[in-house]
Amino acid sequence: MEPTAITDVLDGRWAALRRTVREQLAGVEYRDASDLTTEQHRTLVFEQLHALAKTEGPRLGFAREYGGGGDIGGSVVAFETLGFGDLSLMVKAGVQWGLFGGAVQLLGTQRHHERYLADIMDLTLPGCFAMTETGHGSDVQHLRTTATFDNNGFVIHTPHQSARKDYIGNAARDGKAAVVFAQLITGGQSRGVHAFMVPIRDAQGDPLPGVSITDCGRKAGLNGVDNGRLMFDHVRVPREALLDRYGQVDADGTYRSPIASDNRRFFTMLGTLIRGRVSVAGSAGSAAKRALTIAVRYADTRRQFNRPDDKREVVLLDYQAHQRKLLPALATTYALHFAQEELTAALHELQGQAEPDERRQRELESRAAGVKALSTWHTTAAIQTCREACGGAGYLAENLLTTLKADTDVFTTFEGDNTVLLQLVAKGLLTNYRSEFQELGTVAMARFVAEQFVGMVTERLPSLGRDDPDALYDRSWQLQAFEDREAHVLSGLARRLRRAAGGEADPFEVFNNAQDHVLRVGRVHTERLVLQAFSDAVGRCADGDAKRLLDRVCSLYAVHTINEDLAWFLAHGRLTPGRGKAVNGAVNALCRKLRPHARTLVDAFAIPERFLDAAVLREEPDRQDVQWRHDQANAAS
Repeated sequence: MEPTAITDVLDGRWAALRRTVREQLAGVEYRDASDLTTEQHRTLVFEQLHALAKTEGPRLGFAREYGGGGDIGGSVVAFETLGFGDLSLMVKAGVQWGLFGGAVQLLGTQRHHERYLADIMDLTLPGCFAMTETGHGSDVQHLRTTATFDNNGFVIHTPHQSARKDYIGNAARDGKAAVVFAQLITGGQSRGVHAFMVPIRDAQGDPLPGVSITDCGRKAGLNGVDNGRLMFDHVRVPREALLDRYGQVDADGTYRSPIASDNRRFFTMLGTLIRGRVSVAGSAGSAAKRALTIAVRYADTRRQFNRPDDKREVVLLDYQAHQRKLLPALATTYALHFAQEELTAALHELQGQAEPDERRQRELESRAAGVKALSTWHTTAAIQTCREACGGAGYLAENLLTTLKADTDVFTTFEGDNTVLLQLVAKGLLTNYRSEFQELGTVAMARFVAEQFVGMVTERLPSLGRDDPDALYDRSWQLQAFEDREAHVLSGLARRLRRAAGGEADPFEVFNNAQDHVLRVGRVHTERLVLQAFSDAVGRCADGDAKRLLDRVCSLYAVHTINEDLAWFLAHGRLTPGRGKAVNGAVNALCRKLRPHARTLVDAFAIPERFLDAAVLREEPDRQDVQWRHDQANAAS
């Protein structure tokens, strides 16, 4: 089967845009940056950023009335596709047009849009997104930088070292302005975190008075991004610098907001900025696809050891152990791709509304948090697996995997630390669980309690119905297994917290002592969403051959995930010991069936060949010169 049949399914709703961006990337000069100095890499990336600014991609996410494309989902897809190339360029583009420009668009009002957006889109105004502080990374609500209203303006101030803005992209070299997140204070009262447009450099590129800029220096990866640190010493900005969609300050200092609650206003503001988190998840997936393409192509030609009855050495991918390394990782990458596609579509629909639905916004934030966490953790693990699968060759910079490993490592902790994000997912689920529980009537409540009791009594028995060998390959059984696990883990966490929360219990200690359970809830919920997204994509597939192949890949993802969590399924009686053993055998069987299609599956990613120019893929397949060794053996005899 031709890879293009699978590519068509992968490209989905934004197929035309994906093709366009891939064609543009194919024309971009690319070189591995591992041997560049920090300054050389930054210069190269900034030049490429200017070239990118001349295309339509950076404009996609902005409103048409300001020269944008009005395609929010398309902007995410474009950044995701940039992940096939130099990830420093992708990150720098994301800072400029996703974070900096996105904050101005989503938190500002018409005057900010008219004044700044055109210059942001064409890169006349390079900017920064200054949220993270040295002492407060994930805890944005308690940032220490202050913006105090005074004399019809605001004074931006860093009160101490831990309030320094840290790790800010574009700050060390190129940024001229920053969207600074600070505690708004007016009339002696704090109104919570708000965003302000603050100039940081003059026309000559020097820091403005009161602005201190230092360079974060060399990092493990992404050295084409100029991360820096910002401090403000009573820097005055006009009242109009406040990005005031959710909070306004009048000339006399009176504060007004369409959202009365400070807490709700904060989370509403932050919720509008999830586009960056969604983009990181997508670009992480692109990096995993690139690594897997290199590793699978290498394994499909590299030979090692010969069969006893054959002088010709065995191709690496014919070994079961090698299949078990690469093919489940490939299946998971496919699964996360379709989950990302669904997430992007949901973001596009919601942020395209004039007044987004608050419940749907919370659901989107939860899904984005879970997918971002699983995608970036998977990318880190998959690239390491690919490096090992390529042996010592994978450790050479010329084979690209070490650069991918270094550049993606930070993805697990930026745009939200993954551990914190899974807790966010679990808290949302607990809120929904409590709400649904409280809304039950008397009869329904009695039924609910009875079901919980039955669930506890039968926990030691197989509860997934079928116990035949074919069940493991049945999609409805797989979905039931994931759904059952999620429901059980969530209800178990709710019971655990309820038991611990009685009397004079400290709420922090109660939640802290259950964090292992909380994180499991976030993970199993997201894994269920991922499987459902993959299953739905297979169901929509019109090409019969493509559908059959993707159905098998989906089964490998499902069975591999069950195998990875087999202890839970056995301990909770969802599988008998015999069926548990069969799960591992099913992974092996699916790997064998997919092995002939491995090259098709990676080629279907349609990554421009210039980004796959690893030295090991340029060499002849039999580069060990098997014939030479055979001749030597014959001569010796």
